[in-house]
Amino acid sequence: MGRLFGTDGVRGEANTELKPELAYRLGRAAALYFGKRFEDKPKILIGRDTRISGEMLESALITGICSAGGHAISVGVIPTPGVAYLVRKIHAVAGIVISASHNPFYDNGIKFFGGNGYKLPDAVEDEISEIVYQMAHEDKFPRPTGAKIGEVEYRKDFLADYIDFVASTTSERFDGMKIVLDCANGAAYDAMPQVLKRLGADLILMADNPNGLNINDDCGSTHIENLRLEVLRRRADIGIAHDGDADRCLCIDEKGNLIDGDHILIMCAKLMMDVGALVKNTVVTTVMANIGFRQAIENLNGRYEVTAVGDRYVLENMLKNGYNLGGEQSGHIIFTDYSTTGDGLITALQVLTAMKKSSKTASELNEMMTTFPQVLINVRVKNKKLSQEAESVQRAITEGKEELGDAGRILVRASGTEPLVRVMAEGPNKLQLDRICNKIAAEIEKVNDNA
Repeated sequence: MGRLFGTDGVRGEANTELKPELAYRLGRAAALYFGKRFEDKPKILIGRDTRISGEMLESALITGICSAGGHAISVGVIPTPGVAYLVRKIHAVAGIVISASHNPFYDNGIKFFGGNGYKLPDAVEDEISEIVYQMAHEDKFPRPTGAKIGEVEYRKDFLADYIDFVASTTSERFDGMKIVLDCANGAAYDAMPQVLKRLGADLILMADNPNGLNINDDCGSTHIENLRLEVLRRRADIGIAHDGDADRCLCIDEKGNLIDGDHILIMCAKLMMDVGALVKNTVVTTVMANIGFRQAIENLNGRYEVTAVGDRYVLENMLKNGYNLGGEQSGHIIFTDYSTTGDGLITALQVLTAMKKSSKTASELNEMMTTFPQVLINVRVKNKKLSQEAESVQRAITEGKEELGDAGRILVRASGTEPLVRVMAEGPNKLQLDRICNKIAAEIEKVNDNA
């Protein structure tokens, strides 16, 4: 029996891999699990992004929760970190987010937060999975009747509570700052414009008109070129891009240069170090962090710790050691002083706050770190394990590492959310990196074709 939950919930193409029947069982299993441990009619909060399949899956989840006697609270379209915040605020036993983040609209996902606002531990996901599997075989679990049947509550007004909270995480106003905001036609389309307008920004909106099909469609943090062009055309001070569920943030400076997660971490580390707020002067990052990040944090007399790829691993390290800033190059940034998970809205406000407090432009802050050339190739595969471990692939990786020596590095890893193997190389010469990455990718494709 394979594991139901991946690295970030249960994902798949909506109505093919992720069917309403599975959503129903997940909702029912969650209500049974949390009801048994916490309260007879457990409160479970549900939020979603803007995908066309979101309401279908939400209805199925609600039905499952109510069938097990749970109290479902639907908050509608809201950023993922909004669910993590509201779960704690209203003392729910769990939160559920319906989103596939940066994936195309036809995918969707279901992920859980515990009542503490953190993603569920693997052991709890496994217990919920076991209940789901048992239901698929034969559902003998309790079905309350009469007044004990579950209920559903619709609270779209809770979005305002989250907006208030996000706005409270900075003491600065941004009057006179011209900001281009790309909402990815996703979960931030309503919340983030409200936040920035409240704080005085001169706002130019992009991808803020979701129709269920256009989430992440040539927009957002995974398609940032249009934002760059708009920043330059409008002569804006900065551009901000979120992904579909708004737990990420990437930026474009006023010169059109990318401000990725590595650069954001440096900006925010400097901001926090200046006031003595960065715990142990340490930032937690992942193996994907650019070599330039390591040099930049050391130039600030700071230090870093490295984890595997994935915001859950970053957060594990932060909680274990008491650190309060960590994140990924992809734009998942975690401020444990404010949130229990990555929050793209809070991240954007911290970047703007760094600009205001330092009286520097986005490009001046961006230049605190020099990015080494980095090449990343995504290879679609049938078997991720085989594609990585094949002898011919390992040989190509070893040859590439020997060629780069100490001047660079190679990282080949499987995606946790998609059927991809990612090939990354980093070093001073981009043409050399292109050649090495393409050779490794070609070997992976050969292995995959013969699988």
